[in-house]
Amino acid sequence: MSALQRFENRLEQMISGVFARTFRSAVQPVEIASALNREVDNSAQILSRDRRLVPNNFHVELSEADHQRLEGLGPQLPRELTEMLREHAAEQSYVFTGPVSISLEVSDDLTTGRFRVRSKAIASSSLAGGDPSDTQVRRATATLELNGERLPLAPPGIVIGRGNDADLRIDDPGVSRKHIEIRVEEPDELAAEPRITVHDLGSTNGMSVNGKRVDKATLADGATIRIGNTTMTLHLKRG
Repeated sequence: MSALQRFENRLEQMISGVFARTFRSAVQPVEIASALNREVDNSAQILSRDRRLVPNNFHVELSEADHQRLEGLGPQLPRELTEMLREHAAEQSYVFTGPVSISLEVSDDLTTGRFRVRSKAIASSSLAGGDPSDTQVRRATATLELNGERLPLAPPGIVIGRGNDADLRIDDPGVSRKHIEIRVEEPDELAAEPRITVHDLGSTNGMSVNGKRVDKATLADGATIRIGNTTMTLHLKRG
């Protein structure tokens, strides 16, 4: 029995037949489950012969009427969809980049019975020594943006990787234990900003800076660094 079939069986216990018949023209949970499976199938990236990387963050966009109806089922529906997706991933040898998250959202351009799924890969991360304070982030002349959060950069810099001994640990299967090092040098009398460079530490999958594959690079404000399935952005404070 497939993950989708097991989901349908659990769904029958969760939703009464009267409920389903009343909304024949509306979006049905099993349709969402099938769409989520297709989304990961179409997004899978090969890591090795028997492992493929897939997104872990999903937004299901619905009309207001469909959203209100499905929200009426409470938190059990997202939980069941998440469990179904994990089972499907296990059957297909998929690897998620982090914890699976599924949310139902309203989209004004959709009518009853129509929906769409948007997905992205978000790897969980942790900074050695704990999260920085808001004051540390505000005072920093350089910050690294990752998953919407900003981390202050200071000399001599940080090592980024998947291993526990990295300064910034990223739980991304495409990232090596020690993948890159960002080096930060204090500005001298002639420079208003610190000199920041990034160096590949002999990683398996390499890195790209601003979309170009490199082994090392000097970073300017707004530079993007991609390792594995994770993208980071450098921000420099002006003046």
